[in-house]
Amino acid sequence: MIDVADHLAAVLGAVRPLEPEQRDVAAARGRVLRHPVLARVDVPGFDSSAMDGFAVREVTAPVTLRVIADLPAGTRDDPRMDAGDAARIMTGAPVPTDATAVVPFEDTERGLAGGLEHVSVVVAPRGPGAHIRARGSDVREGELVVAEGIRLNAARLGAIAAAGVGTVSVSRAPRVAVVSTGSELQPAGEPLRRGQIPESNSVLLAGLAEEAGAEIVLRTSVGDEGDGPRDAIAAAEAAGADVVVFSGGVSAGAYEVVKNTLGDLMRFDRVRMQPGKPQGFGRTPSGTLLFGLPGNPVSAAVSFELFVRPALRALEGDVELGRETLRVALAAGRRARPERVQYVPVRLDRSDPARWMAAPTAHGTRGLGDADGLAIIPPSERDLEIGDLVTVTRW
Repeated sequence: MIDVADHLAAVLGAVRPLEPEQRDVAAARGRVLRHPVLARVDVPGFDSSAMDGFAVREVTAPVTLRVIADLPAGTRDDPRMDAGDAARIMTGAPVPTDATAVVPFEDTERGLAGGLEHVSVVVAPRGPGAHIRARGSDVREGELVVAEGIRLNAARLGAIAAAGVGTVSVSRAPRVAVVSTGSELQPAGEPLRRGQIPESNSVLLAGLAEEAGAEIVLRTSVGDEGDGPRDAIAAAEAAGADVVVFSGGVSAGAYEVVKNTLGDLMRFDRVRMQPGKPQGFGRTPSGTLLFGLPGNPVSAAVSFELFVRPALRALEGDVELGRETLRVALAAGRRARPERVQYVPVRLDRSDPARWMAAPTAHGTRGLGDADGLAIIPPSERDLEIGDLVTVTRW
């Protein structure tokens, strides 16, 4: 058997990042930056008011000032201000060059209702620059806004747009084909005869791939005999797939169709993990990545998280290959295995915010559906007890 880390290293060593493409910032959410984004303008681009109120020169309070201008956001006016002058100003408007501070409406006698002739200041500004956002105080032209390898969310895209950048270089979504194997499989919802089961792995694995940012270009199943896996690869490559994920057909039985037909393209190993010991991986001559995962749904899901998800992220150039992890106390004891690492579906009990607990879910697909993540039980001669801390990968 080989270690999990060794199998993952072989997978990542075969990944070649996808070519970047240019996208408008409004169409880039969820994609990974392939080049750093530098600000094209200062943010803000001028000294602007951080409050609705009055721009003033150095004043003490109480004092009554003459209002000489009204400055909404977007104005180009820059009125001259002498001692004793004030300009009504709205948030985001350019602060007059002669002004030294902004007095919020609430620090004046009548606030917004005070009119446009005079204003009585009752609380003086704390000092020069009060309630003024200085030019470039957020970011200066040429400074880094978002680094390469970061997945773009709404907040990051907002920062990029605010910095005057309209297009970004990003990875396209990896294209994935999902192929379930087994002559016993029938589409979910169809009548079943003796020996048949609903096909669920393609739904599970396609959903996991989409959650990882991939695009599904093919979802199908093949029987245990014939050249179905090779035909599926051909169909996947015709659809532009970068990755083909097989489930089932990779173990040591007599009808392991993936293992029996794709030995020239894939290597099949036993990995020191539970569940998911049998694993297959390879590449086609054109570079399509091939994954062979166990057929048990829990084993398939665990295998996807450990090997397929990091590969999809690496194809995009993402610096974060896995999911978020945290340390959580076990809510139940667990027998350790000295020869392999265990991945246990758990539900997180958050009733005590200061001490989350991880409770193993029921076995099988129902327990997988109830899980919030996977607890990682490292190889050990010592069994784990209630309250022991374990690493949990959150779903």
